[in-house]
Amino acid sequence: MQPQSPSTHPPQAATDAPGPAGRSTWRRDLAASFVIFLIAVPLSLGIALATGAPLQAGLVAAAVGGIVAGLLGGAPFQVSGAATGLVVVTAELVQQYGWRATCAITALAGLTQLALGTARVARGALAVSPAIVHGVLAGIGVTIALGQLHVVLGDTPNSSALENLAALPAELSHPHPSALLVGAVTAVVLMGWPRLPGRAGQWLRTVPAPLAAVALATGVSTGMPVPRVSLPQWQLQALPALPDGPVLGVFAAVLTVTLVASMESLLSAVAVDRLRAERAGPQHEPADLDRELAGQGAANVVSGLLGGLPVAGGAIRGSANVAAGAASRKSTVLHGLWVLLCAGLLTTVLELIPLAALAALVMAVGVKMVSFAHIKHVQRHREFPMYTSTLGAVVLFGVLQGVAVGIVVTAFLSLRRLAHTRITVDEEGGSHLVRVSGQLTFLAVPKLSRVLAQVPPAAPAVVELGGSFMDHTAYDTLQSWTNAHRARGGGVTLRGRGGRPIAEPASTHACRPWTPWRNHHCTRPAAPADALAPQGGQQLLGGVSAFQRNTAPLVRAELARLAREGQCPTQLFLTCADSRLVTSMITSSGPGDLFTVRNVGNLIPPPATDGSCDSVGAAVEYAVEVLKVGSITVCGHSGCGAMQALLDSEGGEPGSPQTTLTRWLRHGRPSLARTQRIGRLGRGEVAVADRPVADALERLALVNVMQQLDHLMAHACVARRVAEGSLQLHGMYFHVGEAQAYVLDPPSRTFTAVRPEVLDAV
Repeated sequence: MQPQSPSTHPPQAATDAPGPAGRSTWRRDLAASFVIFLIAVPLSLGIALATGAPLQAGLVAAAVGGIVAGLLGGAPFQVSGAATGLVVVTAELVQQYGWRATCAITALAGLTQLALGTARVARGALAVSPAIVHGVLAGIGVTIALGQLHVVLGDTPNSSALENLAALPAELSHPHPSALLVGAVTAVVLMGWPRLPGRAGQWLRTVPAPLAAVALATGVSTGMPVPRVSLPQWQLQALPALPDGPVLGVFAAVLTVTLVASMESLLSAVAVDRLRAERAGPQHEPADLDRELAGQGAANVVSGLLGGLPVAGGAIRGSANVAAGAASRKSTVLHGLWVLLCAGLLTTVLELIPLAALAALVMAVGVKMVSFAHIKHVQRHREFPMYTSTLGAVVLFGVLQGVAVGIVVTAFLSLRRLAHTRITVDEEGGSHLVRVSGQLTFLAVPKLSRVLAQVPPAAPAVVELGGSFMDHTAYDTLQSWTNAHRARGGGVTLRGRGGRPIAEPASTHACRPWTPWRNHHCTRPAAPADALAPQGGQQLLGGVSAFQRNTAPLVRAELARLAREGQCPTQLFLTCADSRLVTSMITSSGPGDLFTVRNVGNLIPPPATDGSCDSVGAAVEYAVEVLKVGSITVCGHSGCGAMQALLDSEGGEPGSPQTTLTRWLRHGRPSLARTQRIGRLGRGEVAVADRPVADALERLALVNVMQQLDHLMAHACVARRVAEGSLQLHGMYFHVGEAQAYVLDPPSRTFTAVRPEVLDAV
């Protein structure tokens, strides 16, 4: 089956239903909306202060982000508002073009986001290396912190991070005592509020830390001569105007705002969605990133036209929304309404807030953007140069330039890793050890050939592959040399990183192939005195004994690991209970690889068809929702007794007695009806590549595989995972007599034979 588009998620209307449950969600959303409103107001004012825009612009962005993006976006629990990641960019735009032109650039960026959301490219934006994204955020955080530190010290920030850094010694030597005290109080409360002890502390922590910090700092500043918030009256001349400057510069500004706002919103939506999925309670549809991008675009258009800051989703506000128990998007929309009422009715209260308190709040946000967890993550994945180069370029030159530098450094390091391979040969204890450090690509083949030629003929050799990638040219070179060296009497042992032996340079499985056998003579005990005694049980025990003797010692360590860590299969394999189908043999799989479901006829009853069929549905739900498998394979086979029974029932009498088996086979009747519709020739419905369908029994078995895939999609959990692109469905047919597996190609409805050379080309 083909994955459906993420935009096909149904609207989340379940929580809006009338009745007690609906009233309960309203109460939860109302409480959550107040929490994020109390966080959003001081944060929005602080971001506006940091950009040099009118302070009211931050409130406009918060209200528009809550209402417009909340209603139209695809991430119901994300809370949008003034974009933290765009503080530096917006400040530069205000200085270069003026406030009205900055509003126009915001609206144009919103139109661009709308176009990108319509073009369904949202998930493509997530392909950017996390090292670059974290480097951009860290660079923005450093720039924000340096600029707002000057406000805390009683001065105004400069136009660049370098100028702010150069002026810092003079500011530190002559600080403004009142502003410094207000900023220090704000910072101390922000750090200490989440750690308040005791019952009283638990009760106080229900008040958001940003609100508590700003409120206490405002109380401390009473009577002090410090600059405070000033909210001007709404004026029509604040509406946007076209920028006066080179077209290329304006285009670069729009592109920068679009890029940073989109990346911040999409990454935040994914993070908030993950937090919501981990919370106990009813599960919701995953975020629709394309719809979310379009919703952010609409919010930026409205915010720009109304004189507000650029809008983006924020992880701080979104995580607070989830933690506060929000049940739907109503909490986000309500928070926007509260901000709107606050901007109109509480201006007198807001104008009591000292600017130093807001600056300290935003400075703390900037410091948090330099995450040590992110630094450890990129260091572990050997991407620290990309991170540091992006961070430095953002601080020195700007956001768009920083992204460009990060992409260039990433491309350079990737090419260097592919091209830089160290290959040595040493003689150790009569054996020649060939060490390969790095990736084996066609670029390293000449060096590999020269080193392998230094191994004497007939000498034992060990080839240690220390990289994680080998292309086909390098594989062919190493395999050819290995075969030739063994043909001349030499021994070759291949091993990977850490000295673990591997079977061959680059195969799909490192496991040994299935051991040849014939009719299990090896496990059949000697005939008893009574030749007529049943042998089935003794043969089974003989097989178990052979397992304990030969196989258990080999797999005990792996099974012990699985016992400790639990099962984590990647695939659900649903096939027939026929004794001739050995799934581990067909798939070359071992313990922990497959979650297997077997029944008569490999049938998957659609949900709500028969209470007696819940076993298969429960297994599917468990595999998809709990084990999080990435694929489901439905495998039929030749000579299936269930399919033959369905064919035999075509002419059966209507009043035939119902048995457990006949009741179960009713779930195969849609396959039988589908086969009867397409007729003997198939009419394009089903085919086998390179040969005709053998007979009616094989035709029904093939059609049954496709029909059961359709039944799978009727399960809500499967349809949801397929729609979001995290689950794939596959059809397979195994011809027992030929020992040949066929894989379904859904567009052409053709089963194609799997050939051995497919693996050789990997």
